[in-house]
Amino acid sequence: MIPPVLPTYNRAPLHFVKGEGSWLIEEDGRRFLDMGAGIAVNALGHSHPDLVAALTEQGQKLWHLSNLYEIPQQEELARRLVEATFADTVFFTNSGTESMELAVKMARKYWYESGKPEKVEIIAFDGAFHGRSSAAIAAVNTEKMVKGFGPLLPGFKQAKWGDWEALSALITDETAAVIIEPVQGEGGIRPLEPAEMKALRALCDEKGCLLILDEVQCGVGRTGKLFAHQWSSITPDIMMVAKGIGGGFPLGAVLATEEAAKGMVAGTHGSTYGGNPLGCAIGNAVIRKVADAGFLEEVARKGSLLRQKLEGLVAGNPEVFEAVRGQGLMVGLKCKLPCGELVQAAYGKELITVPAADNVVRLLPPLTISDEEIGEAVDRLDRAAKAALETTKAG
Repeated sequence: MIPPVLPTYNRAPLHFVKGEGSWLIEEDGRRFLDMGAGIAVNALGHSHPDLVAALTEQGQKLWHLSNLYEIPQQEELARRLVEATFADTVFFTNSGTESMELAVKMARKYWYESGKPEKVEIIAFDGAFHGRSSAAIAAVNTEKMVKGFGPLLPGFKQAKWGDWEALSALITDETAAVIIEPVQGEGGIRPLEPAEMKALRALCDEKGCLLILDEVQCGVGRTGKLFAHQWSSITPDIMMVAKGIGGGFPLGAVLATEEAAKGMVAGTHGSTYGGNPLGCAIGNAVIRKVADAGFLEEVARKGSLLRQKLEGLVAGNPEVFEAVRGQGLMVGLKCKLPCGELVQAAYGKELITVPAADNVVRLLPPLTISDEEIGEAVDRLDRAAKAALETTKAG
């Protein structure tokens, strides 16, 4: 018999009842060190006092308004994002998937309004993840994502990650945009080097198509910059944001230049919940904290510390791990054992990690994690690795 909750997740048998900073408390009292942060969502950890205060204060005033009216909290958050980024304008959503849908619509509408309605194709990359809507799965077009959900929406192509010559050959007069994650998350923590980002920007300019960046997972301070593309000093035309921007509250956004957004006039798009007062009050609290230069410097420093300790972990467990990759506090451990076995073994050491493609274990801790907690996490990973290896040899 089907359970009341649709069984689309393989859930771990854990029942967390409370969160404190980098820690999750199970109902039996066990304390788990959270190196997943809700898959890069809880940017400021669990129950951060600034977010609790913002939620409480706004919740006592006004939760929701239709976008038929002006929303001061939304305007404040949009202004903060515009001042801190390449963008001239922002549309607020509820999720990364919803941000993907608007990014695709915006790119196509731009070319329609520019007198080139034939430019509708979007090129994505293997290993990408842009959500689970019909457009998002068509963009990626892997068997895991699309099997049984056909027919797929037309207008998407896939390029090989890092093969810029192949990408160049795919771009035609019908190409509206290229979409890419500066650091792939679900694909196994694969970062683009600054030189590659610059080459991609130049290619899009040369070929006459827009560049869409998906910073849903790698944005909002995760790499030590407010957004990951800022390490390369390039700017996109359109950018998707979600996850960390709400610190755990469902919130997303699409940022764009005035030129790229020129087709999105009144009536062309909307969202019932997107940008409501409660969500934007929390988003403002997140951005006030994360956009601070000192905070971002600390994220970068802690990312270097984590990387250093993980390199030692890999060296000490050569039968379990192959390499470390990533940037800032978005790190992947390429495994030799099945990564799922490492995730399970980590549960046994009261540590939360996240599996990814390419046999990678993701580490996406709260940006507020302490040096001591980083050391504790790597120690628990070491014990989990040894336990997983022992189990494998025994089996």
